[in-house]
Amino acid sequence: MKKNYSKISILFLWIYILSIQLSAQNLTQIVKGNIIDKVTEQGLVGATIVLLDTTQNIGATTDENGKFIIEKVPLGRHTFKISYVGYNGTTIPEILVTSGKEVVLNISLEENTEKLEEVVITANEKGEPNNDFSPVSTRSFSLEETNRFSGGRNDVGRLVSNFAGVATSNDARNDIVVRGNSPTAVLWRMEGVPIPNPNHFATLGTTGGPVSALNPNMLRNSDFMTGAFPAEYGNATGAVFDIALKNGNTDKFETTLQLNAFSGLEAMFEGPISKKNGSSFTLAYRYSFVAIGQSLGLNVGTSAVPKYQDLTFNFNFGNTKIGKLSLFGILSGSNIDFLGAKTDTTDLFANKNEDAYNRSQMGVVGLKHTLNINKSSFFRTVVSFSSVEGSFQRYKLTDNNGITLAQRNFILDVKDRNTTFRINSNFNSKLSAKTSLRAGILYEIFGLNSKVLTKEYAPNWVLQRDFNDNFGLLQPYAQVQHKFNERLTWNIGLHAQYFTFNQKSIVEPRTSLNYQLTTSQSFSFGYGLHSQLQPLPVYLFQSQSADGSYNKENRNLDFTKAHHFVLGYTNKFASDWRLKAEIYYQSIFDAPVERNLSGYSVLNEGANFRFTEKGNLISNGTGNNTGIELTIEKFFSKGYYILFTTSLFDSKYKGSDGIERNTTFNTQHILNILGGKEWKIGKNKKNAITFDVRMTTSGGKYFTPVDLQASKLAGREILDETKYFTQRNSDYFRFDMKFGFRLNSGKRKISHTFYLDLQNVTNNKNIFQTRYNEQKQTIGQTYQIGFFPDVLYRIQF
Repeated sequence: MKKNYSKISILFLWIYILSIQLSAQNLTQIVKGNIIDKVTEQGLVGATIVLLDTTQNIGATTDENGKFIIEKVPLGRHTFKISYVGYNGTTIPEILVTSGKEVVLNISLEENTEKLEEVVITANEKGEPNNDFSPVSTRSFSLEETNRFSGGRNDVGRLVSNFAGVATSNDARNDIVVRGNSPTAVLWRMEGVPIPNPNHFATLGTTGGPVSALNPNMLRNSDFMTGAFPAEYGNATGAVFDIALKNGNTDKFETTLQLNAFSGLEAMFEGPISKKNGSSFTLAYRYSFVAIGQSLGLNVGTSAVPKYQDLTFNFNFGNTKIGKLSLFGILSGSNIDFLGAKTDTTDLFANKNEDAYNRSQMGVVGLKHTLNINKSSFFRTVVSFSSVEGSFQRYKLTDNNGITLAQRNFILDVKDRNTTFRINSNFNSKLSAKTSLRAGILYEIFGLNSKVLTKEYAPNWVLQRDFNDNFGLLQPYAQVQHKFNERLTWNIGLHAQYFTFNQKSIVEPRTSLNYQLTTSQSFSFGYGLHSQLQPLPVYLFQSQSADGSYNKENRNLDFTKAHHFVLGYTNKFASDWRLKAEIYYQSIFDAPVERNLSGYSVLNEGANFRFTEKGNLISNGTGNNTGIELTIEKFFSKGYYILFTTSLFDSKYKGSDGIERNTTFNTQHILNILGGKEWKIGKNKKNAITFDVRMTTSGGKYFTPVDLQASKLAGREILDETKYFTQRNSDYFRFDMKFGFRLNSGKRKISHTFYLDLQNVTNNKNIFQTRYNEQKQTIGQTYQIGFFPDVLYRIQF
């Protein structure tokens, strides 16, 4: 360990000396972008943007398309002030300008309802929603935040776990538990349409995975919602990721090369397609690096070698004769072989008595079209096609007594292929400075071919899933926003769903209010009825009866539904500081439970690769989530930031036996404390040393205990279903530290970024699972990943 610290110290000293040498010249950079109306998305002609923190007169005015360009901006962090007559202005603080990449700012302004002659300058809008219809339980996040926080593993899912109400107390997967809801309650959207699970090694019906296929370097500011969503969002009861992809540089070609322990080797390219109409492209490819890390002794939770790769692209064709067009997509593939001979009992994913093989592929391609009708209205249509394929095979190496078989026994064969065509078309109009409208329809056509054969619990093959057909989900929606004045804003809308698979339907009202008490304080309230389809493996599971026939009752299940109530308070009590508190209540009903009296509920599913095999389910279950959340945040300024979030909540459910129990996700408390400091170094102070820390703790998850005697008789794990979620893991705790450098070349327009992220520095033994050991015939605990050093190097030019 001492040798490792010595090597790190030498590396830090070398980079510091190099940073001084690279600062020989005073390079500058270009800052450019667009200033648009927040509702109509049309460019504002004559808007001004100026650099505040300099003695020089640096700024620009937008052209007829709302575009601007500022040349010779000094390297470092800067604050920009944007103003336009008749609109509420804004300031954007701490924009990082480096030598290796031009800065592109996409800025939207709101029209002032009072028609003042002078522009009203508001406080900075960091963290505020991009979607103006979402005033409650919504926070935007940026690329810089994704890269800044310690412990993030270059993963958007792990980033949001730092926000209030969000828990990911599983180091092996990035499943998102929001306000006590199952990870299956999360909706992923990209560029305006739902997308499949954007994770490597994903399985049918899940929303998380071990490694994200979503490249954070390809993202621009996006929204994360945790409750009472606006009417345009449907088929979700827990949370919404609304992801937006960045456009490429419209004037010059730029390259980013990166190496990261988890996301792998990466090459990203961007540049203009045609400078005449402002078209551009962005393309990024990543290939896994974990195998090399394992060879160096890094523990990733398994001895098997995960292999994965992904490609993300966004081609923006700019203004054409038929409107604005863009083509976007993600393509990914992953595979892993778990071999029992190379596995021990501490493996998080594999069994020493089995061989298993996992393959998965995901692809989504979309075309977005925006057509301006007039200066205040436009149509937007997004069409996409996705394909997800997955397979999993398992072989048993021993019999029920633990004796090695002469020939391994093939016991499980899973094959899934899900293709989906989606179209989301909506009409947007600013009826006046006070009133705006958005109405549209989303239609999804699913083509599913899914088959599961198993001999895990029987001597002969049992067909647990056998489906090959098409079905659709129709979702019309409409929402109106009215600003009574600069203080009071009201949103109201309706969302509806119709599922052709079993002809179930629902209409969902949504509303929210936001009242600006003072320039720094506001209150908000949101209500919504939200519903969601069951995970496809739940619908399609079929149990075999004694006569050999199959029970397919699960196909008649209704939507799971939830009433969301949220009351919020925000106080920007000092410059760059914000306090936000929210109280919420969610009343869940029509959740699938067993027809026979039991404590089972689908509300506890979704945080694993498989779903519990339960048939003959009915939509009679209930649940409720109640809690309070607090965020105190000091946005990055003056060289440092602080983020404190905490949540106190209670998550309960009732099965068909009517007994109220804790859900498995009822950790009851979550606490995150993050902070970071940046020191400028080098001759011209254009380089920086960074230091970030993160401490997180939460209550332990509830689990159903193992029935030891039944497990011994069966030769496999059997849970005691008379004691659903009556036992609890110890509290989760993790402390991370990250050291980084940012170097700007003094001779060329090249920048370097390096960080060493020391995760779980205390090597705390957080429980992963309590499970039955087939070899020892005992119950034991496996632990999550201990101390793990993550490393990243990035060069941009």
